[in-house]
Amino acid sequence: MRGALATPAYLAAMSLTRRVPERIASAAYAFGADVAARRNGAGVRQLRANLARVVPRAGEDELDQLVGQAMRSYARYWCETFRLPALDPAAVHRAVEETATGQEYLSAARQEGNGVILALPHSGSWDVAGVWLLGHTGTLMVVVQRLRPERVYRRFVRLRESLGFEVLPTTGGARPPSQVLGERLRDNGVVCLLADRDLTPNGVAVSFFGETTTMPAGPAWLAATTGATLLPVGCWFTDQGWGVRVHPPLRVAGVDGIGAATQALADVFAADIAAHPADWHMPQRLWLADPVEESG
Repeated sequence: MRGALATPAYLAAMSLTRRVPERIASAAYAFGADVAARRNGAGVRQLRANLARVVPRAGEDELDQLVGQAMRSYARYWCETFRLPALDPAAVHRAVEETATGQEYLSAARQEGNGVILALPHSGSWDVAGVWLLGHTGTLMVVVQRLRPERVYRRFVRLRESLGFEVLPTTGGARPPSQVLGERLRDNGVVCLLADRDLTPNGVAVSFFGETTTMPAGPAWLAATTGATLLPVGCWFTDQGWGVRVHPPLRVAGVDGIGAATQALADVFAADIAAHPADWHMPQRLWLADPVEESG
């Protein structure tokens, strides 16, 4: 029953959020975040456990406050994402460009001509970052998880395509994503990958905030097999807009260097997340030591 109710709720939110004044939409999403935080469901409890690793010295009251801020940040992400198609992409690009750093690394990678892999954590607004990146690259391929039910997934695909992204599903496409991404990179294309949560059985074990988790091998594997430049990207929110940082390229020493490059990527992610912990949107189980919470 819960899943049946969730589908129309998602679809309604995607349609209505852009049609109401921004002030009202933001207030409604913030209110929903506060309610969810007080209910302390499984996702909120997992978020709290994850943030406790990011800020290990935080006391209970500080952690409570951080979880509340993180829930509001996550709500802001959804509110802004649903409103993005109604905004002027050039205006979004200009707003991010005022505070973004590291554009020189993106420009240099494009000039090398071997393709660019942008690897991001689930922080801030990666959709806004994508709109900003399009202003620099003109084209951007993103890989998205295939959601259920299918009609929700299709709506998310249409939303991101309306922003100018070329969307590639993790499963169910005409060809494996690795083949399509490899071809795009060899044509000096730009691909954007969320890379702090592994959804495959073939992830790379890394140390992340002092404990073991796995992260997807895809970014480093693509760099090793295509010669593309691997650039970590950090995203966070500011009071009036967004922060984006393109980091220097990570060296990938061939296929044998995939593990080391993935660990280096995890280290960059950890530094950005530690600097902006409330903007890390991770209400899912991440570390291998965490118990699997039974549903019911």
